[in-house]
Amino acid sequence: MLSILFEIKENIAFITLNRPDKLNSFNREMALLLQEKLDEAATNKVVRCIYITGAGKGFCAGQDLAEVTDPNGPGMNIILSEHYNPIINRIRNISKPIVCAVNGVAAGAGANIALACDVVVAHQQANFIQAFSKIGLIPDSGGTFILPRLIGFQKASALMMLGDKITATEALQMGMLYKVFTEENFITESIKIAATLANMPTKALGYIKHALNYSATNNINQQLLIEDEYQQKAASTKDYKEGVTAFLEKRIPKFTGE
Repeated sequence: MLSILFEIKENIAFITLNRPDKLNSFNREMALLLQEKLDEAATNKVVRCIYITGAGKGFCAGQDLAEVTDPNGPGMNIILSEHYNPIINRIRNISKPIVCAVNGVAAGAGANIALACDVVVAHQQANFIQAFSKIGLIPDSGGTFILPRLIGFQKASALMMLGDKITATEALQMGMLYKVFTEENFITESIKIAATLANMPTKALGYIKHALNYSATNNINQQLLIEDEYQQKAASTKDYKEGVTAFLEKRIPKFTGE
């Protein structure tokens, strides 16, 4: 059984974490395969949005600890440098929007991989756990960078140290998520968001993403220069011309991602 399922449909690359019997916890094979499929989605011109979710009842329980304790398994330095860090770098640097549909528990690295995506939505029964301190570790997979920027230093510090389980509703109230959906609507509504993004001006969305990456560390003057740079790039795209023409002609634009 493949640990990552991959399908392209209607300009969306669907990536499903597929170790449901392990709550989709990561081993080396799964981490490397996810990187491979993210690369495939990034380079395939048909793909204009990426949708990540989990199979079964959980989204991702983080690292498979059986692999960590295996004498023949990868050490922690390998797990971070070759597994999770490359995944986070891909998620943040792919010039296409990434929707994460959190269908169940998102713990440890699983939580932080989800939060690194561009639009994060959750099933109403999902929950988020910064579980690292429970086993004597610190948050990785970009957690110490991303989470405080989403919910503030104090709440992030408390969640990371205490390892509290946060419900989807609580996560929404804190600003960790975009939306929470009921069981009946979760799949339909989350895919609808991906479909909307897949029909928008893809290059402009990529420029928005890269500008937001810089905003985490830039001062205002530096960020104004970044906005100027990416605005000029966006203004040179075919989709910008189509958007302006459609506005003037009072019709719905037909974006192609070019």
